[in-house]
Amino acid sequence: MFRHLAAPLVLLLCGCAATPPSDPENLCEIFREKPDWHDAALRMQKKWGAPVPVPMAMMYQESSFRHDALPPRDYLLGFIPWGRVSSAYGYAQAKDETWADYKREAGGWTSSRDDFADAMDFMGWYMNKTQRINGVSKWDAYGQYLNYHEGWTGYRNRSYERKSWLKKVSQRVQARAQRFAAQYRQCEGELTRGGWFW
Repeated sequence: MFRHLAAPLVLLLCGCAATPPSDPENLCEIFREKPDWHDAALRMQKKWGAPVPVPMAMMYQESSFRHDALPPRDYLLGFIPWGRVSSAYGYAQAKDETWADYKREAGGWTSSRDDFADAMDFMGWYMNKTQRINGVSKWDAYGQYLNYHEGWTGYRNRSYERKSWLKKVSQRVQARAQRFAAQYRQCEGELTRGGWFW
């Protein structure tokens, strides 16, 4: 009898674990609701040296913290669905080729784009390479997001200069990173100590 209940229960629990945070505008509340996300963010910070609020702000922009986020559909003749505008997928909206590079260099072949910890590690890896390749500080959310969106070569070629909309989006990412940083300063000690567990 219990065997018949086990599968639906596992699916229900997995579904809950993958839901976006209920208050995505507040970094402290995100981590209080999802302590495993905070653990993953701290591991990323220790491994890659990226401050927690910056990749979290970038991830908010990319997927709104949805594990199965996909880019918009492409349309043939303006109305026939014709695949997606890119291969981006998951929390970090990583494209196929960039994710393959990450897995080969740092992530391992079992890494998954719909796993938060793997996506966070990917973003730390990307930000670290952005600093190394293009000299953009890991604390510079504006410059980091431009690199993330345009790629390292695109950023060097200043492709973003022709995209006023992208510069506005990058400014929003910068502003959110600053808000997240201010919020995180209020709860970092509490979260790191784990004193809020019950």
